[in-house]
Amino acid sequence: MMTPLAILVLSFASPGHDTKPADYPRADLLIDAAELARPEASKRFMIFDTRGKEKYEAGHVPGSIWIDVPEWNKSFAAGPDRSAWQARLGRLGITEETPVVVYGDDAREYARIWWILRYWGVRDVRLLNGGWEAWQSAGAPVSKETPPARDAASVSLVPQQGRLATKDQVLAHVKARDIQIVDARSEKEHCGETTTAKRNGSIPDARHLEWLRVLDPATQRFKSPTEIAGLLKEVGIDPHKPAITYCQSGGRAAVMAFTLELMGGAEVRNYYKSWSEWGNSDDTPVIKPGKQ
Repeated sequence: MMTPLAILVLSFASPGHDTKPADYPRADLLIDAAELARPEASKRFMIFDTRGKEKYEAGHVPGSIWIDVPEWNKSFAAGPDRSAWQARLGRLGITEETPVVVYGDDAREYARIWWILRYWGVRDVRLLNGGWEAWQSAGAPVSKETPPARDAASVSLVPQQGRLATKDQVLAHVKARDIQIVDARSEKEHCGETTTAKRNGSIPDARHLEWLRVLDPATQRFKSPTEIAGLLKEVGIDPHKPAITYCQSGGRAAVMAFTLELMGGAEVRNYYKSWSEWGNSDDTPVIKPGKQ
């Protein structure tokens, strides 16, 4: 006879999606609602909620901490300030060894926070597969209580420079044509049909794969390894070769960087300033695919 806990865990299976994190080459980057709902998980992981503050206060994963995504983005985009980030993460009680799970209702934002934490050297950061929608669909418990603050931690962050690409580095790679550059924006942005900067189009030789295509539209979970492998092959991306991802301001590029790592990529950089910098600079080459 099954215990009530076993019945509860079995009820957390997400409908319409049989792929488990273990099926991916980097299974350690994802966690399902069923696993996160286990009592031992709440003791092991620090959980970050990246939704708006009002949504967090209306109900969240028990024990989760609200993260101000716009503030984190603004701070990082202004220039990675190691001392400021040590203070920010230290106040939350985070060190490089703290296991973290990030979720929200927009993969662009929770992937952004995943990427920033990984840039600063936090070793174990996972995304809740399907985000808040998966948690709700699973019928998992919801809380309105703000957890007590953790004790501040003393942390010495080591930036992982191999995760970040700068404009000068991208320019050098474009000239050398020695790396995969992946555009995670929409097709209209990629082709220069949408105005998002002074100059519009794409970085020369960039492969285009819109970030939404790697997610199941019904569940917001990452598509199966077979499906993602097919998408990558379709546009000529090899996840095992070095790559740089970009979008407009780092969020969609973070989803694509996560996807490549999920599929086994080890040398993936996010051009965080992306088109907001490239398209507004005078020294960057811009093309409009299909219009040459």
